[in-house]
Amino acid sequence: MAPKSDSTDAIVLRYLNEQNRPLNSQNVADALQKYNLKKAAIQKALDTLADNGKISFKEYGKQKVYLARQDQFDIPNSEELSRMKQENEKLQEQLGEQKRSISEVEGEIKALQSNLTLEQIREKEAKLTNEVNEMEDRLEKLRGGVTLVKPEDRKAVEQMVYEKISQWRKRKRMFKDLWDSITENSPKDVKEFKEEIGVEYDEDVGVSLQSYSDLLQRGKKRSSSDLQQQCAKRPPLQ
Repeated sequence: MAPKSDSTDAIVLRYLNEQNRPLNSQNVADALQKYNLKKAAIQKALDTLADNGKISFKEYGKQKVYLARQDQFDIPNSEELSRMKQENEKLQEQLGEQKRSISEVEGEIKALQSNLTLEQIREKEAKLTNEVNEMEDRLEKLRGGVTLVKPEDRKAVEQMVYEKISQWRKRKRMFKDLWDSITENSPKDVKEFKEEIGVEYDEDVGVSLQSYSDLLQRGKKRSSSDLQQQCAKRPPLQ
């Protein structure tokens, strides 16, 4: 709310003098909403102030633009403007230095915040120690020849993988036959046609049937090698 001693004319006049830039009645009404002044009252105050010569205005068609009287302001001469420019440049330099100092302090704070506390370091050390112990136990078992995966479980997994790869190979062959038939006499470019209907090859998504087949073959060879080594370790029959 505006002070009771201030009339609408006084509030509007003070605002225009503070802003010292061209404003229409809507600009003033929007800015003075905090005083709960109606636009009609503001328009009346603007017209009254203009009629009394306290503000100036210009008409642009049906719209009036109001401005504070310029003769009430002290206009600096060239020497004052030069001095103000130098002061402004000096202030800009000081502002730049302050910003750099703030940036350095913020960087130090961020670095300190990223460091672990003593309690966090101890917790992490305990966690890593447990992980190392678990891996050493597992390594010791592997060195002792303990089988971590049962042969029947391994065989079941290998059979499942083999079936999936077989299905993959079969579907890949069926698609190739069908795709070759469709595109053999098509006038469209094969690459453009593939992109148009959203077809993706294995290579487009970063997978390879051959790599999985090779992986399965290496697994079979490793199993066979392990079996031979186990047989070699057995004592000869008496």
